[in-house]
Amino acid sequence: MSSGFSRGREGGVVTTFDEAEVSILRSLASHTLDLVEPGETGDDPLERALGIGPSEKSDDPVLARLFPSAYEDTEQAADFRRYTETTLREGKRADAKIVLDSVEPGHVELTQEQARAWMRALNDIRLVLGTRLEVTEEVHDELAGMREDDPRYPVLVLYDWLTYLQETLVHALW
Repeated sequence: MSSGFSRGREGGVVTTFDEAEVSILRSLASHTLDLVEPGETGDDPLERALGIGPSEKSDDPVLARLFPSAYEDTEQAADFRRYTETTLREGKRADAKIVLDSVEPGHVELTQEQARAWMRALNDIRLVLGTRLEVTEEVHDELAGMREDDPRYPVLVLYDWLTYLQETLVHALW
């Protein structure tokens, strides 16, 4: 298993992945890329140019978690979503693409910019998994007491590994 990220030369970060880890990370980043489709805009050329999109909150709990309402007031939340979600989707897609483009078996060295994209992408991947698994703050205690034949065990171990990667990445950057 990866030893996590550490500080590299010139402010970047380094790690080492094996083939299985690369396969898992590519699969998860691809899934996020598919899930966070490009944002839709209206037919108006100005709306397209400014990235103004729909205002409805997604019924999918994962998308609702990735793009939460910024306001409790439904009208304000809809206006905010209309002007920001398309750009947020583009950012999440760009981060997932950076992971796909830079992950490889063996030694991996990331620039600070790539590392920050990885940090955001790992966060999105963890939000997707966590929402689907209904993870709570007690996940580590739950995992520690869980039997290995529990059907959730492998995915929670994966979630824990992603948490570890993100934590070591944060420490390597700061």
